[in-house]
Amino acid sequence: MLAACLAYGRVTQILASIRGALDRLSAGSRASPSRVLARAAPREIFHRLDGFKHRFTTGGEVASLLVAARRAVETQGSLERLFAGAVGQGDTTVLPALAVFVRRLRELAGGPEACATLLSSPEDGSACKRLNLFLRWMVRRDSVDPGPWAGIRPALLVVPLDTHLFRIAGRMGLTRRRQPNLRTALEITERFAEISPDDPVRYDFALTRFGINPTLRGSRSRPAFTLPAGPPVAPGSRSGPGRGQKQTQGSRSQRAAPP
Repeated sequence: MLAACLAYGRVTQILASIRGALDRLSAGSRASPSRVLARAAPREIFHRLDGFKHRFTTGGEVASLLVAARRAVETQGSLERLFAGAVGQGDTTVLPALAVFVRRLRELAGGPEACATLLSSPEDGSACKRLNLFLRWMVRRDSVDPGPWAGIRPALLVVPLDTHLFRIAGRMGLTRRRQPNLRTALEITERFAEISPDDPVRYDFALTRFGINPTLRGSRSRPAFTLPAGPPVAPGSRSGPGRGQKQTQGSRSQRAAPP
């Protein structure tokens, strides 16, 4: 969760900040950061992260998030149980449960401002890239994602939409929207679901490499990708934060894929 929530900015800076935060947690102890977090008093967690900085995020915000996660584990047993308990039987995406998950963590942290740069919510209209990335890591299980959570279907996941995927998806005709917001993330996910309805987010990692990999960055080549003909996705079929509430218009046309 910490790695996902700090995943904004340059990759080298992200990795350095994650390592810096973890080192601060375990400094002076042979225990893992998670064991330190489970045993230390909240004031010690804040003390250990005092002075930490990652772009707009302060050590106080990171400490608030970690203390909230610890309290969630103490009351629910695990973060997985907290999240899975919010998934409704009729939900078509993880977004309603994610809204509840964030709301609860914000409460445990002391309010929305306690970790404002770390916890975004679908209820705010955010694409929630970092938390959707966290869910991808937790839910999917293959050579890319470890998937330790067993009770949530990958079919419910929404793509963690960043600038790289947004640019690639636009060039491939997967979206015509101009802003990388929540509705765009849902539209791209729906397009992927036309090919792989049980695991639409499986394409995220491979496609974002075109924007992240230095050998591919700036290349004018486009990945070969053709959507098969088939039944269209119904408008609004992958609902957003409100259960059953329309967040986007599904694609009824099979837009031509680029060469």
